[in-house]
Amino acid sequence: MTIGTVDLSPSRRGAAHSIVDLRDVHLNLRSAAGEVNILRGISLDISAGDTVSIVGPSGAGKSTLMMIVGGLESASSGQVQVAGHDLSALGEDALAEFRRDNIGIVFQAFRLIPTMTAMENVAIPLELAGESDAFGQARESLERVGLADRVQHYPDQLSGGEQQRVAIARAFVSKPALLLADEPTGNLDRATGDSVVELLFDLQTRHGTTLVLITHDETLATRCDRIIRMADGLILAEPTSSDTALKSA
Repeated sequence: MTIGTVDLSPSRRGAAHSIVDLRDVHLNLRSAAGEVNILRGISLDISAGDTVSIVGPSGAGKSTLMMIVGGLESASSGQVQVAGHDLSALGEDALAEFRRDNIGIVFQAFRLIPTMTAMENVAIPLELAGESDAFGQARESLERVGLADRVQHYPDQLSGGEQQRVAIARAFVSKPALLLADEPTGNLDRATGDSVVELLFDLQTRHGTTLVLITHDETLATRCDRIIRMADGLILAEPTSSDTALKSA
């Protein structure tokens, strides 16, 4: 298996239009020990509607890559095009608007605001966008994830699985073009995690959202259209369809 910058351009993928287009992306950070190369030349294309899992050992750069795609971290160099936007050309305020209008994010640690009810947490992106019916839409989103009877509960009144469902409802409420999920089942027991995964993929299918999923769970990774493996800040060559068929035979 070859390690390095992998050309996953639309012509090679045979895909429709790209929603994520990265070209030779580097991220270098300074530390007391000197410069640290977190990402070392990532080139990646993801087509609209795809489901993609990113796997690899801790420290491979998976979460950093997700942060760059989501506009939460800036690349040191290279091209970052997401949902038709050149993220390197956007200032802080424009990036916030870009995320609000295009990106949903689900984190391992839920990241709910503890002083807000489930409905208030879900309504946040809609209120920021100036939606007049933010709470009505938030209620509907919570109903879709099975929390109709929990809309007025605070995070500390909810189980871990329920909190992650609130986070998923918040991520989907504005109908994002791209959903980023970083170890969404990492803080859940197996049974609860399985139910959250089913919900995540059901909503992705229903909305046609592009899903980028970071996971250590190989079984979960295989549910996606593509598996991208990372190591040491680089992308490993993706398996061909014949490789996948032989593995599953």
